[in-house]
Amino acid sequence: MAVLRDEVKAFIVQALACFDTPSQVVSAVKEQFGIETTRQQCELYNPTKHAGRSLAAKWVTLFEDTRKRFREETADIPIANRAYRLRMLDRMASRAETVKNMALAAQLLEQAAKEVGNAYTNKQQLEHTGKDGAPIQVAYTSDDYAAARQALQERLNQKA
Repeated sequence: MAVLRDEVKAFIVQALACFDTPSQVVSAVKEQFGIETTRQQCELYNPTKHAGRSLAAKWVTLFEDTRKRFREETADIPIANRAYRLRMLDRMASRAETVKNMALAAQLLEQAAKEVGNAYTNKQQLEHTGKDGAPIQVAYTSDDYAAARQALQERLNQKA
């Protein structure tokens, strides 16, 4: 294992905090600093993994601060913005149509429709009103009342 300077250690900790994989970090360290490292050596600097359980407090603090900042600043990443993604999809669909690649254009249109329709979010929309804001109409039959009364009676008998 290569002996790493604090500058390299900080780089590794920050990259891992930004959810880069150890393989990506190894490549980045080689490119940035010209140092050969291993995935296992990089994992030593991730306190969320078993290998990093004994990481020094200053690196754990750096990791946690970097991860918190990374999660809070997703608005600064263009592709995290719906309008940016839609503009990009529009440009790609236009190019695909220009070069007569209708299959790709159709896929891009479908993706844009899903994007607009919140298909890529985990939000759920609950309706608490009926048509045009009116109360929800519920219709019961006499059979429904009889079944509900019987179920209630059975429950009361079980408790007694």
